[in-house]
Amino acid sequence: MDNAEKYIKYACDTGAADAVRFDISDICFDSRTYLKCLYGCPDFGRNHTCPSRPGSPSMAEYKEMFSSFKWGIIVHTHDKALSQKISFGIEGLAFRDGYYFSFSLSDCALCETCAAVESKPCRFVHKARPAFHSVGIDVFKTVTQLGLPLYTLTDAGVEEQNWYSAVFIE
Repeated sequence: MDNAEKYIKYACDTGAADAVRFDISDICFDSRTYLKCLYGCPDFGRNHTCPSRPGSPSMAEYKEMFSSFKWGIIVHTHDKALSQKISFGIEGLAFRDGYYFSFSLSDCALCETCAAVESKPCRFVHKARPAFHSVGIDVFKTVTQLGLPLYTLTDAGVEEQNWYSAVFIE
């Protein structure tokens, strides 16, 4: 028993639209995600969890680190902050269950404006995590092959956005 059902239940009970178990072989790494960060994100290089911050691992280093895990949980919500809250909660549950390397990835929503913008240290260094996509994971391919909904929005002001986070557990 790997506690996956326990973590999925926790996610759904705390507001997730979906939560699924994944095997590490389900995670699609693609270094092109860095291009989308570099040429598509208005916060590129500005936030503490950004992959371009000084001292951040390279995409190859991230892939090596996350490839050492065996499985985890993907959380689907329609709210960025909720996605982060749930994945961090699962990370804590897994840690207390003995999975001491458990680690969540979720687009950070802890602060309205990241302290890095003001050249200050992270206000929540123990909770801030890099985004699922910012470590070189193709979120679109990963979640759709697991049967979860994700598509390019044609009208972001009207269509409901899907937010994904992942917790790598063992």
